[in-house]
Amino acid sequence: MAPAEKPGIFAGIDFMRWQQKMLFYLTTLCLQRFTVEEAPEVPEGISEKEYFVIVEAWQHSNFFCRNYILSGLQDDHYNVYSRTKTAKELWGVLE
Repeated sequence: MAPAEKPGIFAGIDFMRWQQKMLFYLTTLCLQRFTVEEAPEVPEGISEKEYFVIVEAWQHSNFFCRNYILSGLQDDHYNVYSRTKTAKELWGVLE
C-alpha cells in the first residue's frame, strides 16, 4: 500500500480536519500508535541487547512520528510545539 498524501500545513484553521488527515497519514506509515502510547516499560532481567532493541526501536519510531506531525505545522506553531518530548505529548497539546 502506498502512503497517503501528506496533509497540508496546519495554519490554525480547521484543526479537526487537519488532525484527521494527519492521523490517516500516520496510520499509512504505521506510526499512529505513538500518538497514544507511552514509552515501553522494559522488564527486568533482559539482556543489554534486548533492552537496546526495545528502547531504541521505540525511540526511533517516536522520533519519526513526532517530526511528521511537527512538519505539518506552520513555522510559528512549529516553534511553540517543537519542545515536546514525545509524539503522544505533542498530539495531546495540539488538541
